[in-house]
Amino acid sequence: MGENDAALRPGGRGLSDPWADSVGVRPRTTERHITVHKRLVLAFAVSIVALLAVTMLAVLLSLRFDGCGASADGGPAGFPPRGGGNGSLPGSARRTPPAGGDSSPASGETTPGTPSAQPPAPSEEEQEEPGQPWTQLRLSGHLKPLHYNLMLTAFMENFTFAGEVNVEIACRNATRYVVLHASRVAVERVQVAEDRAAGAVPVAGFFLYPQTQVLVVVLNRSLDAQRNYNLKIIYSALIENELLGFFRSSYVLHGERRFLGVTQFSPTHARKAFPCFDEPIYKATFKISIKHQATYLSLSNMPVETSVFEEDGWVTDHFSQTPLMSTYYLAWAICNFTYRETITKSGVVVRLYARPDAIRRGSGDYALHITKRLIEFYEDYFQVPYSLPKLDLLAVPKHPYAAMENWGLSVFVEQRILLDPSVSSLSYLLDVTMVIVHEICHQWFGDLVTPVWWEDVWLKEGFAHYFEFVGTDYLYPGWNMEKQRFLTDVLHEVMLLDGLASSHPVSQEVLQATDIDRVFDWIAYKKGAALIRMLANFMGHSVFQRGLQDYLTIHKYGNAARNDLWNTLSEALKRNGKYVNIQEVMDQWTLQMGYPVITILGNTTAENWIIITQQHFIYDISAKNKALAPQNNSYLWQIPLTIVVGNRSHMSPEAIIWVSNKSEHHRLTSLDKGSWLLGNINQTGYFRVNYDLRNWRLLIDQLIRNHEVLSVSNRAGLIDDAFSLARAGYLPQNIPLEIIRYLSEEKDFLPWHAASRALYPLDKLLDRMEKYNVFNEYILKQVAATYIKLGWPKNSFNGSLVQASYQHEELRREVIMLACSFGNKHCHQQASTLISDWISSNRNRIPLNVRDIVYCTGVSLLDEDVWEFIWMKFHSTTAVSEKKILLEALTCSDDRNLLNRLLNLSLNSEVVLDQDAIDVIIHVARNPHGRDLAWKFFRDKWKILNTRYGEALFMNSKLISGVTEFLNTEGELKELKNFMKNYDGVAAASFSRAVETVEANVRWKMLYQDELFQWLGKAVRH
Repeated sequence: MGENDAALRPGGRGLSDPWADSVGVRPRTTERHITVHKRLVLAFAVSIVALLAVTMLAVLLSLRFDGCGASADGGPAGFPPRGGGNGSLPGSARRTPPAGGDSSPASGETTPGTPSAQPPAPSEEEQEEPGQPWTQLRLSGHLKPLHYNLMLTAFMENFTFAGEVNVEIACRNATRYVVLHASRVAVERVQVAEDRAAGAVPVAGFFLYPQTQVLVVVLNRSLDAQRNYNLKIIYSALIENELLGFFRSSYVLHGERRFLGVTQFSPTHARKAFPCFDEPIYKATFKISIKHQATYLSLSNMPVETSVFEEDGWVTDHFSQTPLMSTYYLAWAICNFTYRETITKSGVVVRLYARPDAIRRGSGDYALHITKRLIEFYEDYFQVPYSLPKLDLLAVPKHPYAAMENWGLSVFVEQRILLDPSVSSLSYLLDVTMVIVHEICHQWFGDLVTPVWWEDVWLKEGFAHYFEFVGTDYLYPGWNMEKQRFLTDVLHEVMLLDGLASSHPVSQEVLQATDIDRVFDWIAYKKGAALIRMLANFMGHSVFQRGLQDYLTIHKYGNAARNDLWNTLSEALKRNGKYVNIQEVMDQWTLQMGYPVITILGNTTAENWIIITQQHFIYDISAKNKALAPQNNSYLWQIPLTIVVGNRSHMSPEAIIWVSNKSEHHRLTSLDKGSWLLGNINQTGYFRVNYDLRNWRLLIDQLIRNHEVLSVSNRAGLIDDAFSLARAGYLPQNIPLEIIRYLSEEKDFLPWHAASRALYPLDKLLDRMEKYNVFNEYILKQVAATYIKLGWPKNSFNGSLVQASYQHEELRREVIMLACSFGNKHCHQQASTLISDWISSNRNRIPLNVRDIVYCTGVSLLDEDVWEFIWMKFHSTTAVSEKKILLEALTCSDDRNLLNRLLNLSLNSEVVLDQDAIDVIIHVARNPHGRDLAWKFFRDKWKILNTRYGEALFMNSKLISGVTEFLNTEGELKELKNFMKNYDGVAAASFSRAVETVEANVRWKMLYQDELFQWLGKAVRH
């Protein structure tokens, strides 16, 4: 699954760059006058009335059913307490009439409104089964699905659908309960039959149990082990107006609002669309049929096999059978989109479906072109062919994430796949590229080979995130993504999060649904990717690649756990003559939270000897002592430390030292008094490196005299390590600020990018202080020379988005962003001139790669009329990339009334898409003029926000982090703690991280702000 970078890359590439924010009436729906399934609507109404009646009766009489035998009130055996079993949707409990009744249905079936016979007492073998298996957090494993035949009828006029699912199940252990997942569905009939001619198995009744989101079918006799059965369920449900399960979205074409239905099942939402065994281990084949109005088309994982047209304007599409797959990446969609297609060398048909106007403009052509190339790249790299005959890319207006890797039908939010060359920047192109690279990788890591359970979700997300950079390097070899951009966009970013005492291991225990949501975070994605990169570097890339080929070949169409990966990679090393126990090394990195800081000290008593120590890096030592004291973790890692010795003109060859103890002594042959040491070469390892102050001084001197002796990646790594070590109190506050003095001579993008990202949180800590201007002045001094040298880009668009000078253009953009953010007068004048010219001429001549900077700067500097102009353009533009940066620019205003107005408008789904509202709130919080407004708005609207985003992975955690991460006063900390007292929900872990972050902010100000400002005062005067 792709991180929603609109939802998920805070401070990330391109349009969501952190510095960028420093600086309606709904049209009527068309009447289609197509016959609606009246019986379904009537069933819903009757069911809802029945639900209310049953619920009231349960409350009044406090009815209770025991797990075994007849209950005190004579209720049937095997049913749960009434209060927990019948709470979700109509049809949640059925009982058949007394034996001998004339109206009983066929044996083995229960139907609505027919009370059920009391099931017999369990046999001795059945008593081995837990009394109430539906209360367990995982499915029992007694039953295994083999094949699903799913038939759906979608009513887009009233947003409901009817379903019939037939599941072939293998019984592993005798059981009289069929327990599978179901949520928010109205079950109307259940039938169980043997696979052979033995006939039906009598069904005593069935009920939904919302606490564990399961449907329980109670049988009159047990299913026999080692036999197959068929489970038939008739049900109905809503096409929800939210972001999960089978939900609806809409768009406007020619003034008419059109609707579509699409699915999002990962990780646990397939159960909202059909009853199923909704855990990744339960792989089965699927045959799907979708009946819909002929004005729509339907899509699913496989191609359409046949379409049957009916006289009343309906059509049923029957799709080919899938290979073995898990429920979470099953998918379907019902829309009236159009498409373009291409075919890979191996014959895979690739289509991109989108709104007809977007297809007509060619907005999907770039994505279609690179998808074809990426399938061919992955087939060659993994030596495993793509497994399906087709891959559809579906661009939808509303989606909770950047994208979802459904096998054969990947769904993308429009902002992460549609690209209009006339208005899209290089940064936007990079974002789109990397999201697509990520999702195509999932067709192998995730779809073909699936994690056994969610504790190892990083096995798919970490690999897909790592290959974002490898795959983009294939498309654009000169961009050096894996060796360079990975550092700032992945490594530096996740180490900020993983340096908190409230972090967690990359593999963590998952027991219940709330735990599943929690594991989809930056740790799984970015730390997983960073550990994979470290592993690839110490194994050697070619050996690592062969190991991955073996892993995919061995486990294709099945499931794998982390030990399966470690064993395969160890075997690959062994074949290459190296004997390393990968599991022993990597368990310390995946089963322990956090990461180490290595400290390298010169030995003053013995020449050529150094002392190397390791300890758990943490930003706030007091938080560590408080949070981690009860835990018994050793916090030791086996660390592949690469190290060089250098002087003003050259460096020694790279050596590797495996560090596994708290403290070790090592000998380096070429070490003398004038030499410096550098560890973790090119930051391939997942750890920080500290030195004694003498070595830091030598490195700073080297950067100032001849920085090119150190590689680009080493320079970026030094900058990030220094800022983080100072933030945590390991280094004096002036060291990182002294390091960046060399930047006036830096011609490469990556060190500037690392410095910009490292300065951003420091800027937010200081931006409301009286002495802020001293910090501001110091940064402007470092930026001024390079800003003048590089100048502004020309808007000489020549029809080619991908400029050869990618590094140069990104460097210029970074420097302009810093200059405008910190108040460079020329930068402000240039931005104001460009936006004024746009307003007066109504022609947008602002260079594409800096539009977001200019829009934001203009809104912050100029009057309300500019804000209104940007607001108008936001509504009128149809280009999704332009729409996003216009919306973000509105958050840059200094006018608190306008910021409040925008915050309130953000919750109107007709004005701001649901997935974009979070970005609006966070960007206002990053604005020093709006931080307190966003914090108050968040608290006032929390119930609404939590209802809207609470079940969507990432969204709540991103919102909580984004609104609170720069709060830094005692008063704000107290407000946060008071707010948390009233909340104990799914987002509790995110709130705990928020408290730790704000406590660290307050602590840093108390301990270090005076030291920082004293040094800055002297530095600015000299």
